[in-house]
Amino acid sequence: MRFLATLVVLSFSLSAAGVDPSQLKPLRYRNAGPLRGGRVTAITGVRAEPHTFYMGATGGGVWKTTDAGGTWLPIADGQIPNGSIGAIAVSESDPNVVYVGTGSAAIRSNVIHGRGLYKSTDAGKTWQFIGLRDAGQIGSLRVHPKDPNLVYAAVLGQPFVEDRERLSFDPKVRGVFRSKDGGRTWQNVLHIDDHTGVVSLSLNPWNPAEIYAGAWRAERKPWTIISGGPASTGGIYKTTDGGDTWTHLENGLPKTLIGKVDIDVSPALPTRVYAVLEAPGTEAGVYRSDDSGATWKQVSSQPSLIRRPFYYTYIDADPKNADVVWVNNLSLLRSADGGATWRTVPTPHGDNHGLWIHPDDPRIMIQSNDGGANVTLNGGRTWSTIYNQPTAEIYQIAADHQTPYRLYGAQQDNSTLIVPSLPPRAARADDPIQLWTTGSGCETGPIMPHPTNPDIVYGSCKGEFSRLNLKTGQEKNYWTHPQNRYGHASRDIRYRHQRVSPMEISPHNPRVIYYGSQFVHRTMDEGVTWQLISPDLTANEPGEKQGISGEPITRDITGEEVYSTLYAIRESAKEPGLIWTGANDGPFHVTRDGGKNWKNVTPKDLPPGGRVQNIEPSPHRKGSAYFAVYRYLLGDFRPYIYRTDDYGASWKKTVTGIPADVPVRVVREDPVRAGLLFAGTEHGAFYSTNSGTSWA
Repeated sequence: MRFLATLVVLSFSLSAAGVDPSQLKPLRYRNAGPLRGGRVTAITGVRAEPHTFYMGATGGGVWKTTDAGGTWLPIADGQIPNGSIGAIAVSESDPNVVYVGTGSAAIRSNVIHGRGLYKSTDAGKTWQFIGLRDAGQIGSLRVHPKDPNLVYAAVLGQPFVEDRERLSFDPKVRGVFRSKDGGRTWQNVLHIDDHTGVVSLSLNPWNPAEIYAGAWRAERKPWTIISGGPASTGGIYKTTDGGDTWTHLENGLPKTLIGKVDIDVSPALPTRVYAVLEAPGTEAGVYRSDDSGATWKQVSSQPSLIRRPFYYTYIDADPKNADVVWVNNLSLLRSADGGATWRTVPTPHGDNHGLWIHPDDPRIMIQSNDGGANVTLNGGRTWSTIYNQPTAEIYQIAADHQTPYRLYGAQQDNSTLIVPSLPPRAARADDPIQLWTTGSGCETGPIMPHPTNPDIVYGSCKGEFSRLNLKTGQEKNYWTHPQNRYGHASRDIRYRHQRVSPMEISPHNPRVIYYGSQFVHRTMDEGVTWQLISPDLTANEPGEKQGISGEPITRDITGEEVYSTLYAIRESAKEPGLIWTGANDGPFHVTRDGGKNWKNVTPKDLPPGGRVQNIEPSPHRKGSAYFAVYRYLLGDFRPYIYRTDDYGASWKKTVTGIPADVPVRVVREDPVRAGLLFAGTEHGAFYSTNSGTSWA
C-alpha cells in the first residue's frame, strides 16, 4: 500500500545537521475533496446583514458566507492555529467586531481542545489572540448589544484531567469570564469549583445586565464520560448586575443531579426563560420559567429532547413569538405551545448542535449539525446545501497504487469515501468537482484498498469487517465473533473491538489481513473465517475501566470508550512475520514469527495508560519502527514519538522541535528517502530529515 500520508517532492538536502522550516515554504496543500461538510457546533448571523453568517467547525476552523449559505469561505486559516471552534459572536452595535472561542463543547472522545479566544475588528479578515489559552472548551460567547467591548465567555474548561501529575494546563480555568475592554483583560466573574465549568450563556436582550449561565460538570476519560454532578453546584445561575454577583436558581429544578444545560431568554417575552437539561430519568427535559428564573416548571420530558445529552442539548427561543421554541438533538424539534408538544423539522443532516434565529425575521436561521451548517430563509421549509463545505473530519487515510492514485478515508458521522487524487477543478481553483464515492465499512473505518486489485476495498464498522467489490457493488460483512457491543461493559464482550478497530493488510501476502480487538485476528479468506494469533496484548485494565461508559446520569453505549483494546497493528515490509501492535492502554508488543511468540517491548520511560495511536515499521531498516503515543485523553498534551532500531529492545524518544503542548497522532517514514519523517499532530504537521532526531 502507498505511503499513508501527504506525499511531497522535496529537493533539499537530507543532511543530518537538522531541519530548516523555510524549506517548506514553496509547498502548498491541495484540496482533493470531498466538499461534504463536517461537524459544526458554532454558528451565528449578523443582524444588520441578513444573508451573512459565520460557522465554526469542530476540526475545520472558521468560515463565512455572505449569500445565505450559497458559498462558504475559510477566513481564519493561518491566523487561528486551532481547527476546533466552540463559539462565535458578532457585535450587534459594530458588526465588524467578531469574537471566536476555540474548543468545541460537544465533548466526544476525539474532540480537539481549545487554545483560547480570538477577535477580529474587520469582519473576519484578520484575527488576534485575546487570551484564556487554558480555557479548554468554550461553549458560548455573548456580546453586549450596545457595547462591542463588553463580552462574556462560557468556559467549560479542559475535559481531560485524569493524569493530574502531568497536566499540560491549569484545570481551574472554568466558569464565566468577562472582559470590559474588548478582550485585553479578563475577569473570572463566576467560578463554581475546579470540576464544574459553564457551557451556555443567555442575555436578556431588553436588559443585558441580566444573564443566565448553564453550569456543567463534564470530564472525559479514555474509558468513560462524566456528564453531570450535584444539583447544588450544577444547573442554572443568574446575575442582574452584569456578572458582579450571581444567584444559583433552584426552585422547580431537579434536586439531586444535573448534567448539561442550555438556556435561552425569550426576546418576545423577556420574563420567560427556557432551559433544556440532563437529569436522572423523567426529570430530564425542557423547563420553563415565566418569572425571570424565580420558579421553574418542567413542560416536557419527551425523550427525543434529551438523547445523548453531553453531545447535544441546545435550546433557542423565537424572537417574535414567546410560545415558539426550538431544540437541537438527534433531530431538530419545534414547539409552538411553550414547550408542551413538539414536532420534528427536517434538516440536511442529523445530530444537530445549534440554531441562530435572526432577531428581526425568524424565518431566517442558520442551523448546524454533524454534516456542517445550513441556512433557511423560510423558517425551515428548505435549507442551503451542506455539500459546499470542505470541513470533513477524517479518521484515517489510505492510498492505492493506481496512476493517478485514489485516496480512501472514513468521515465522521457520514461514510467511508474514495476520492481521486487529481480531481477536476471547479469554478474556484481550490474546489474539486464532486467525484467521491462511498467505500466499504462506515464512518469509523478504517478503509483500505486491495494492494493489487483496485476494485476490491476492505472496510470496518465498529468491529464489523467488510469487503466491497466496486465493480459489482456487492458488499459482504463479517464478524470475528457475532456479538452486540451496545449496552455491554467492555469486560463482558468476548472480543473488545472499539469503534476504529485497527486493520492491516500484509505487505507480503494480500490474502492475509490482520484485525484487532484485545487480540490480533488473522483471516486468509477475506473475512469469512478468522484465527487468533495472539494472547491479550493490552494492559487489561480491571474494574471501571472496562465498564459501561457514561456517569453519573446517562450511559453512552456507542462503544466509543472501549478500553484495553488494540489501536494499531502493522507488519514490517522488510521482514515477513514481524508484526508490531499497540494498545489504547499503553503496551507495545512485537512478534517475529507471525504471531507464535509475542514480546512486551513497552519503553520503560513511557508513562502508563497512553494510547498507541500509530505504528510505522521502517520501510528501509529491519527491526526499526516508530510509535506515536497519545496521552491527550489523560490531560498530558506532550508529544510522544519513540524509535527503535533493535526490534524493541531499546527505545529513543524523538520529539525535539515539536512544542511541548502538541500531542502527536501519526508518524510516517518516506518510502523512498530513509530518515525523512512526517508527523501529524493535534495542531499541524511536522517533518524530520534525520529519523526524528529533530523536527520542524
